[in-house]
Amino acid sequence: MTLASSLENSHLRALSQLTLNKQEPGSSTLQEALNYISGLDASSRKELLALADSHHVLVRALQAVHALAAASSDTGLIAWTETTLAAEQSRIDNALRHLDLVCRELEAARCPVVVMKSLDHWPDLGNDLDLVTTASERDIVRIMRGNFQARVEPRSWGDRLANKWNFAVPGLPEAIEVHAQRLGQTGEHTALAGRVIKRSVTREVGGYVFRVPAPEERIIIATLQRMYRHFYFRICDVLDTAALVESGAVNFAELRRSADLGGIWPGVATFLVIVSDYVKSYRLEAVDLPAEVLAAARFGGNKITVRNRFLRFPLMPEGAGLYKLQMGQTARRGNLPAALRLSLLPPLASVAALAYRVTGSDKGIW
Repeated sequence: MTLASSLENSHLRALSQLTLNKQEPGSSTLQEALNYISGLDASSRKELLALADSHHVLVRALQAVHALAAASSDTGLIAWTETTLAAEQSRIDNALRHLDLVCRELEAARCPVVVMKSLDHWPDLGNDLDLVTTASERDIVRIMRGNFQARVEPRSWGDRLANKWNFAVPGLPEAIEVHAQRLGQTGEHTALAGRVIKRSVTREVGGYVFRVPAPEERIIIATLQRMYRHFYFRICDVLDTAALVESGAVNFAELRRSADLGGIWPGVATFLVIVSDYVKSYRLEAVDLPAEVLAAARFGGNKITVRNRFLRFPLMPEGAGLYKLQMGQTARRGNLPAALRLSLLPPLASVAALAYRVTGSDKGIW
């Protein structure tokens, strides 16, 4: 791993130390993180919080800081963490209340729905509330507009391909993002979307009960987002996945079956190896992965660099290589509709990259 010496990357290191470390509060690594945060001025702490929020580890990082500050009787840090955590908890409580209402209304209308990604970070919560459903987009739009007076947000070309809809709900700062019948950047994964619904499990979060993906599909969804869409990791991706694997909840044979269904087993394996390597850089021990995962990975954490706030791997040739493998397996399986959709990804990405260079934004395209 390469960490530059910028303030932002120093923040990232401290957040990784606080959240990925399994050592006792008196450990030198945690003490280093505490000393670093203690020495920040108000402006730098604000930047730290913004970075923690974008990596979806704000609650977990500040809970660690609070415990360390309490052990050292640092009243200033204690007060700062308590005030910040209280404000974040208020946001989370409001989001969960709305999310519960939306899920119950959709289920009552016979629109099966699963909450994906957003609850994986608990006790943190994502900045969007993501749902996947096998119901038609027409039914989803009708219910969201009629029952919640929701506004349909403008859709990019990528959103239309993926059959993804974003809704602004009154009283809810976070967007409700619904993936209707499809997953993947171009909506190529219909079977996986159905599998997420079929194999979903219930989970109690904040006093509410939601349907969420099974452990194997959680990893599949994270892989689609990181390895085939954004090409960067957040700390939460590492933290959440490591905890899931180390809990023993993942059936790797089932994970392989699910991944092969979408032609993304090499991407899943690579995702897991990157997680393991990044964990090792902070714990001195990697996440234990089966030999078949290690063998299938195309690259590991040595390709990760820190750039523009996140942990990134190269689009060329690493990201493009995974796309070619997916495209090849999809075509060999005779899934022509999915292959056609995937063929649209390179031109879409090219237009988005051009728009970003010219305007500083790929909004409306990607």
